Amino acid sequence: MADTKIPYSLNSKAVAQATRAWLHTRGVKIEEIAELVILLQQKYYPSLTIEECIHNVEMVLSKREVQNAVLTGIQLDLLAEEGKLFPPLQDMIEHDESLYGVDEILAFSIVNVYGSIGFTNYGYIDKLKPGVLERLNDKGTGKVNTFLDDIVGAVAAAASSRIAHRKQAEREQDLGLPHEPEDSEEAARRLYAEKIKTK
Repeated sequence: MADTKIPYSLNSKAVAQATRAWLHTRGVKIEEIAELVILLQQKYYPSLTIEECIHNVEMVLSKREVQNAVLTGIQLDLLAEEGKLFPPLQDMIEHDESLYGVDEILAFSIVNVYGSIGFTNYGYIDKLKPGVLERLNDKGTGKVNTFLDDIVGAVAAAASSRIAHRKQAEREQDLGLPHEPEDSEEAARRLYAEKIKTK
């Protein structure tokens, strides 16, 4: 009797849990990412709270595209840290080579989740490197965070963009203007609820 191979089936919960676990293992706290979000958005929304920022960071981290980027980047950092990549890639990632831009490309896949406004946020925070980003960029720790620093900045930028979209929607609601939720899942849920009502 031939062996029947069980088809691959993704465990989404395991992916989400692994994403958070790896961020924690690499010394990144959700609160630290939220502090970057406050820095990016408080000028525009003075009443913004750290709790709102944490919530928005968590919502960004719930996206599969983001989880994929986090897991991929951290694994590459770890392999470089352990000297397990082949040269010249090993050297480029280990030394965060200035002409190696794949770390930024991976970060863009996160930034893009909430639209082009995220690119401005990301560019600003990537240049400034405040808070947790300064620590992740410290080459004296012996850790390789070539991908992780860009990923953390991108998550903060995406969370900032999410806040900006939501605040715009709140303004439209307050003014009685028609608006569409920026999250496609939220929009789909609302459309489904409207269809059920009309039946």
